[in-house]
Formats: sequence, C-alpha cells, structure tokens
Amino acid sequence: MSTRFFGEGNIGTAPEYREFRGENEEPRRLLRLNVYFDNPVPGRDGFEDRGGLWMPVEWWNKDAEHWASLFQKGMRVFVEGRQIREEWRDADNNERVTLKVDARVVAMLPYRIATVTLSPKQQEIDGEGKPDDTEPPKEPKGRKARR
Repeated sequence: MSTRFFGEGNIGTAPEYREFRGENEEPRRLLRLNVYFDNPVPGRDGFEDRGGLWMPVEWWNKDAEHWASLFQKGMRVFVEGRQIREEWRDADNNERVTLKVDARVVAMLPYRIATVTLSPKQQEIDGEGKPDDTEPPKEPKGRKARR
C-alpha cells in the first residue's frame, strides 16, 4: 500500500549512502535519511509541535553520494514521494509495521544555512558556452533596442 506524501521536517541522523552494483549496469545509488516530520501549531508562546512522527526516507538518485555530503543532521528538508507501509517480522517473530517514504524529491530548506556556493556550469568548466568578453551582449529576440 502506498500514498502520496508531502512533508517538511528535520534530518535526525547523519545521511547514509549506499551503492548497489549490478553485473553490467551502472550502480544504483541510495540515500537514506531519518526525518522528523513535525506538526507545528500556533500557540501562546510561538509554535508547539503536535503529533509529529519519525520516518525513514529512501531516495534513489544518481547523485546520492553528492547529496549525502551536503545534507546534515538538523537540516530542514522538504520531502515529496510515496508513503509506504512495510510489514516485517522481528527476531522474536513478532509482526511489525514501518511507515517509510520512497522520495521523488528531497529539497534543502534555507533555515540555519549560513552560506551557499554554486559550482560553475559543466559547459563553463569544459570551456564551451562561455560568453566572449569582446562581444557586446545580444538583444533578446522580439525586442527593439532602446537608445
């Protein structure tokens, strides 16, 4: 059983990265996050949490290793994906149920972030597509130049 899921919460532990290699295929990459999805409700002294829950988040992404180096414990994230109910048995053969999120999108939210640095576009690294400083910028199509 699965249900569409949208949630905002804090990462509770360091991200876990795993790689699964196939015989002749590119490896599948998994990023696992443990996220506390809170339910902030306005109260007298600001917001109070009512009814939040911890859920594991699994994000299969080709750049999972890179994201694992960027995400940190305590970081605020937005998660969109499918909520899945997973049934399993523990060591004592008791039935257990875990709710987890199979993420489609995991986005950093800007709370508590001190700086952001963008890497150059790949075409700029390769030396292609860089604007030539000697040539003036071109006017957008469909617009007449104002002089």
